[in-house]
Amino acid sequence: MQTLSIIKADTGGYVGHSSVHPQMLAVAAQRVEDAKGSLIVDGQVQYCGDDLALVLSHDHGADHEAVHGFAWEVFAATTQVAKDLGLYGAGQDILSDAFSGNLRGMGPGFAEIEFTERESEPVICFLADKTEPGAWNLPLFKMFADPFSTIGLVIDPKMHAGFSFEVHDLFEEKRIVFDCPGELYDLRCSSARRRGTS
Repeated sequence: MQTLSIIKADTGGYVGHSSVHPQMLAVAAQRVEDAKGSLIVDGQVQYCGDDLALVLSHDHGADHEAVHGFAWEVFAATTQVAKDLGLYGAGQDILSDAFSGNLRGMGPGFAEIEFTERESEPVICFLADKTEPGAWNLPLFKMFADPFSTIGLVIDPKMHAGFSFEVHDLFEEKRIVFDCPGELYDLRCSSARRRGTS
């Protein structure tokens, strides 16, 4: 099994909340590079706003102490860079003085998934800062329901049935499932009939 871990923390903002300083990115990238082949299979350093993100693939499983400890050490190192440079909010997401086995409740956020890797396994990681889950609605729709964005919906017979979308209303605590393209086609036809077109 392969594990993909995306671990992020705000360890210091460059020009307020807008970016991550290049020196912080360089320190994180060097540590990820040094860990390749031993702790992790591969990894990248990314950022969104002032959140620094580690995208790591490994075979240790979710909540692995060494992987989370590695991320903690990277964030501690970038916090020190931010403090040395006098950056905004240095160490803002570091809520503890010492690592305690995993990152739960320690400030950094993370998402992890275990899967059996296939021959071709593209992965898309969404990063966001200061937004709500609804930020993903349009890009997910474009990927999985719009043939103008994803030509596989037209040319790959396995994708002709489309996908089911489970949509949650977080305020009303309701949910609905849309089967696309079926539901969308029905909705468009109903709308066209109401307008008197075909």
